[in-house]
Amino acid sequence: MDPLEILKDLIAIPSVNPMGRDVTGPEYFETRLSDHLERFFHKLGVECQRIDVVPGRSNVIARLDRPGAQVTVLLDAHQDTVPVEGMTIEPFQPVVKEGRLYGRGACDVKGGMAAMLAAFARLVADRPARAANVVVSCTCDEEQTAMGSKAVARLWSDPARSGSLLSSPPSIAVVAEPTDLNVIVAHRGAVRWKLRTRGRACHSSRPQEGINAIYKMAQVLGCLERYADELPRMTPAHPLCGSPTLSVGRISGGISVNTVPDECLIEIDRRVVPGEDPASVIPHLTTYLRERLDVDFDNLPPWVDGATLSDGANGPWADRLLRVVAAVAGTRQKQGAWYGTNASRFAATGVPAVVFGPGSINQAHTVDEWIDVQELRQASDIYYRFCADQ
Repeated sequence: MDPLEILKDLIAIPSVNPMGRDVTGPEYFETRLSDHLERFFHKLGVECQRIDVVPGRSNVIARLDRPGAQVTVLLDAHQDTVPVEGMTIEPFQPVVKEGRLYGRGACDVKGGMAAMLAAFARLVADRPARAANVVVSCTCDEEQTAMGSKAVARLWSDPARSGSLLSSPPSIAVVAEPTDLNVIVAHRGAVRWKLRTRGRACHSSRPQEGINAIYKMAQVLGCLERYADELPRMTPAHPLCGSPTLSVGRISGGISVNTVPDECLIEIDRRVVPGEDPASVIPHLTTYLRERLDVDFDNLPPWVDGATLSDGANGPWADRLLRVVAAVAGTRQKQGAWYGTNASRFAATGVPAVVFGPGSINQAHTVDEWIDVQELRQASDIYYRFCADQ
């Protein structure tokens, strides 16, 4: 199967993650793509499971075993994409032009998924004598809370989930993301949460009778900016992933311009480097703020927990994968990444994990997202060769 044709089909099926917004429509969530993937695996004649993670959002898993194989390779790619507002191309109408395929998800990460699916279909057809057992997991909700990969990891780490196609841990997890065919062996994680200030509402014509929660938040924001500047000096950088960071990405407060607001909320993104304890992030920041501000605030529970990928256990697998890459596409290297991936969820259970795929992270989430067709096909050949000779 040609990964280009597979990718065209994947792009044409919208699977937009609403990213917490209260929106509806056929372009949102992964249901239609999960249906397509089920049909794809059934046509190949392999074992396949569709596992609901939450109502309407599922992981689709397929497995191919070779009798006597001692190695099991997990190939993981997420089904969801980021939203399409502001795109300068038709997001769900794949177009090939000058060696590039354009469309939402072409790079992040339906290109990687298509390369994996084509490699898997080739393994089914060829049945190589030295092949590993291969499991393909197509996961939901990577772009927001990673519910899908957490659910996959529970298949082998939670005894209550025994009986699935992946009830014992794989030997290695290879996670598709755009890496320019380099191998990511370490990456940062993210802790994301809301911080809230409270006030007392009143009519805006007599603001002295209320307490303005937005004014209180303004003091918090100024202190957070100083904290973000100081953070690289407070926490050592990782040699591959750089320094930790903090950013405030959203703010909301008030119900109308003529009412003094009684509540203000901000959303904080704190990037964690391998070796940091994600559980210490919020307490450390809270102490910093309380020592410098006379402002009441509280933190809501985080919805992203900061899991990172460490390069402590995946080196031999990365070396093996790089040898395959060199044979197909030339020399590449081990790298660290500033973004997060599903690999951290698998590594948290003790499974060695690496990140590898076609495309450049510079094209992910862009208004004219595209992937290089030659690199797409090279990646598929690399996935195949890696699984075929274990």
